Amino acid sequence: MQNDQVTTLIDQALALAEQSLRLTSPNPRVGCVISSSSGQPLGAGHTQRVGSPHAEIMALRDAAAQGHSVVGATAYVTLEPCSHHGRTDPCCDALIEAGIKKVVASIADPNPLVSGQGFARLRAAGVEVEVGPGAAESRELNIGFFSRMIRRAPWVRLKVAASLDGKTALDNGASQWITAEAARADGHAWRARACAVLTGIGTVLEDNPRLDVRLVDTPRQPHLVVVDSRLETPLDAHLFIAGRALYIYAAVPNDAKKAALEARGATVIYLPGQTPESSSKVDLAAMLRDLARREVNELHVEAGFKLNGSLIREGLVDEFVVYLAPKLIGQGRGMANFGPLTELAQAVPLTFTSTEMLGPDLRILARIPGRDQF
Repeated sequence: MQNDQVTTLIDQALALAEQSLRLTSPNPRVGCVISSSSGQPLGAGHTQRVGSPHAEIMALRDAAAQGHSVVGATAYVTLEPCSHHGRTDPCCDALIEAGIKKVVASIADPNPLVSGQGFARLRAAGVEVEVGPGAAESRELNIGFFSRMIRRAPWVRLKVAASLDGKTALDNGASQWITAEAARADGHAWRARACAVLTGIGTVLEDNPRLDVRLVDTPRQPHLVVVDSRLETPLDAHLFIAGRALYIYAAVPNDAKKAALEARGATVIYLPGQTPESSSKVDLAAMLRDLARREVNELHVEAGFKLNGSLIREGLVDEFVVYLAPKLIGQGRGMANFGPLTELAQAVPLTFTSTEMLGPDLRILARIPGRDQF
């Protein structure tokens, strides 16, 4: 098959993978297209909810539903077919049993339980394997999954809505609404793709937010994570939503309050800092490692300037989603409280990766240089 046909079919598989953006957590977003040797489409699909069929199985089922034989066909898939028995059976075995002749995969699965073993099993069964087309796009679509598997920590994305002069609220704390409707809906879309949303106790006490997804359609609500060193979360807070996991990280033991919060459905984890100076605060780096163990791929931060500043100061933020409104506030609350710096060379460097107008507001995506090289 010509290179342009391969590119077209992988692009179709990537488009399918993107359809599962808000669906598959904590599994990766994967798409699969099966075609004949002449390029005729036979079946297509993307990964479903966790515990449900993966992309390859959906594509095989689609082909069968249309009455197509896939014997001798090629499967174009955006991630290495899995080779282990997890919540579902191995996809590579299903492709082999179906008579697939060739697999074109974008990139190897970073999961140590797979990590080349799917390709090896396919080749051992006589299936030709090609790897590489669409690798960058597939990895970007699954940046959180790759982060969790390789770094053992989620991809941390910090969202801020601010005026053009960088203020997120007035001095009295009023912040609704700095940005317009389109930017707010886009912010909910970023929440929806995350495994979990993180905030701090200051935001909980001041705003009593729900921090769920309401402004865009989503098949699942992300978990909620609260940094609450002294377990001050009110038992009647709006955070408690049926069916949504709520993790509260604390530093100062209060077992009676812990029991009361857990009776409301929260999970309370004590993770104090490891030095006398930090023992009354949550160890944020340890929290990220713990969230990775709880299968959090992407962590979406919507917090106040204090927690934002702590995360930035400790080098724990990977990416920023910043909405700038065309207004000036003057004296008010900033994006993040860290420093003071003594020279400009100490400033946190960023690379702008995207800029886009959303209604009257400007959205900027920015990353810490090199943070995605793992």
